[in-house]
Amino acid sequence: MEKRPLVSVIIPAYNCAGLISRAIESVLIQEVSLEIIVIDDGSGDNLEQVLETYRDNPAFSFIKNKTNLGAAGSRNKGVAMAKGRYVAFLDADDYWAAGKLKKQTDAMERTGCVLSCTARELMTPQGELTGRIIPVKEEITYRDLLHHNSINCSSVVLKTEVAKNYPMEHDDSHEDYITWLKILQKYKKACGIREPLLKYRLSNQGKSGNKLQSARMTFMVYRYLGFGILKSCYYFASYALHGVWKYYGFSGKEHKKDNGKPEEIGYEKFYQISVTANCLQIIVCFHFCPLPDPEEPAGFYRAYRRQRI
Repeated sequence: MEKRPLVSVIIPAYNCAGLISRAIESVLIQEVSLEIIVIDDGSGDNLEQVLETYRDNPAFSFIKNKTNLGAAGSRNKGVAMAKGRYVAFLDADDYWAAGKLKKQTDAMERTGCVLSCTARELMTPQGELTGRIIPVKEEITYRDLLHHNSINCSSVVLKTEVAKNYPMEHDDSHEDYITWLKILQKYKKACGIREPLLKYRLSNQGKSGNKLQSARMTFMVYRYLGFGILKSCYYFASYALHGVWKYYGFSGKEHKKDNGKPEEIGYEKFYQISVTANCLQIIVCFHFCPLPDPEEPAGFYRAYRRQRI
């Protein structure tokens, strides 16, 4: 009987022939039993030729979409095929540090969380590590996640049955963010590994590259969750401030401590931004949202309730 792998690693791929080998090699050095599922979403480069190197590996699977499904659809297709107890997502232009999957699955077993993520170190678009780290909390709640998305998709490990029950939807928005919110709404918390075990490539392309487009899609996340204009504006203000903090001061140069280790942007600065975000939220609510009817009792609350349609 074929032994079930512990983790199924899903890599959606699109025109990334020059980058994907580094991602796959970082998976192969992980210290757990696994399978790798690469979903080619209609690439026009020599991706298939590059992947020939891994064809003889029994843990490797390659699927080519007949039509372009987008990142969300490709991940869902990989989840449907997954045999592992857990699934992990990795974008083809990112890569992992050794020991990532073991540390996450151990933490999930210890805490009972169905979802885990890690801190990440930023890379330039050319693939050079910057030393700048985006941290995560050791425990992330639904409320935390509403204020800003601290869970990067390429860092996620998720129980397979949960992934199958919560497929990624709304590819015109941040589909992964919507999925994490729905999961934490039910399961309450995720566990975070504070080590930067994900090496994340910054890019001017894709959804996150265009900041205005990314902002619009983040606002739509709250709307897809059923929030009204008032509540969506409230959380969007927090997202905007955290976004400024996250990439504040990034110039493509290395940020190293004197000992040569990557610099983690401290939580003191994080909390300063959080306080500022809360103040901005109040301003946004009163500036952009219609005032309540003064004739109604408890008018503000009633206006808020009306906008949750």
